[in-house]
Amino acid sequence: MKPVDLAIRLEWAAVTVAAIVLYALSGVSWWLFALLILTPDLSMLGYLAGPRVGAVAYNALHILVIPLLLALAGYVLANSMAMAIGLIWIIHIAVDRTLGYGLKLSSGFQDTHLGRIGR
Repeated sequence: MKPVDLAIRLEWAAVTVAAIVLYALSGVSWWLFALLILTPDLSMLGYLAGPRVGAVAYNALHILVIPLLLALAGYVLANSMAMAIGLIWIIHIAVDRTLGYGLKLSSGFQDTHLGRIGR
């Protein structure tokens, strides 16, 4: 693994830890966490309609903008459920990036903005 790849993965690992700490401090049930942590991966069903649709569906649920805004809105509006869902979503994305799974390219599931996954 190249040093820059390691640095990127370490950054995402730090985001993962920070979001988990914030989730723990939110006081929301860990059962909700267990229930929702893999929910963004349901977007992979888009690949049943082909690689282009699959990439759009997957990427729509694996970019940080929406969960960040949701978590921030939950915090500002004192809505712990919205904040918790946003944090769970952020954790999911951060773990994916830590493991080297990036946003998908329309050429196929294995092709990501971080490089090809798998062998």
